[in-house]
Amino acid sequence: MGLTGAGLTGAGLAGAGLAGARRPSAGSRPVLLAVAHGSRSAAGVAANRALLHRVRALRPDLDVRCCFLDLARPALPEALAALDGRAAVLVPLLLGGGYHLRADLPGALAAAGLTRLPLARALGPHPLLAAALADRLAATGRPAGAGPVVLAAAGSSDPAANADTARTAELLADRLGDGSPVVPAYLSAARPTPREAVAALHAAGHRHVAVATHLLAPGFFADRAAATGARWTSAPLGTHEALARLVALRHDEARVASLAAAR
Repeated sequence: MGLTGAGLTGAGLAGAGLAGARRPSAGSRPVLLAVAHGSRSAAGVAANRALLHRVRALRPDLDVRCCFLDLARPALPEALAALDGRAAVLVPLLLGGGYHLRADLPGALAAAGLTRLPLARALGPHPLLAAALADRLAATGRPAGAGPVVLAAAGSSDPAANADTARTAELLADRLGDGSPVVPAYLSAARPTPREAVAALHAAGHRHVAVATHLLAPGFFADRAAATGARWTSAPLGTHEALARLVALRHDEARVASLAAAR
């Protein structure tokens, strides 16, 4: 399944056609500071950096930087200090809302004296995220209409974050367009787990169940998502083109909102 019709146009992506343009000097470009969870998995950290490499290729008008909330460097406070007064937008590499977005990130901005620095929304829910999930699922060889899908998300104790996962499940079902139900499931802090969801679907008579991995990168949660007994399990989202475009879009939305508020 390709990206046609995935919603890739719009004012927020006005810079997407700049990939072949001359790159402005580093000091003149605004900063897109992406902040990821961080991981003990070297492959997981590398996947976040690879995604941002793709964003750089898409948007040479931006100085795209990476930092982490935990377990990897540079840490968010270091990256904020390194801005040194540059115009910037903080873009969370988070697939839904929750405590990080509501408390941790605003708290870090306040501690750095940067309360006016724009903070973008979480990446999801969004049709571009659903497009990436559908493509990863198609890459497993699952035929259209083959049966129900379990959306395996990290999970949260925050009901609003889990509601974002449920909305992404609805968007993925719409994107698949084959009548297959998509059941949200959570790898921590909420129920059902992906294994429980797959088992319940099998018990209900569905022989063929797929798992759509609603994660950015390899690591502990991705390993758990792959151990459910489903017939097909998609890879993490990684460097999917739609995801790179979504990172750029969230930057643009926050930047536009900040400029409008300053008028």
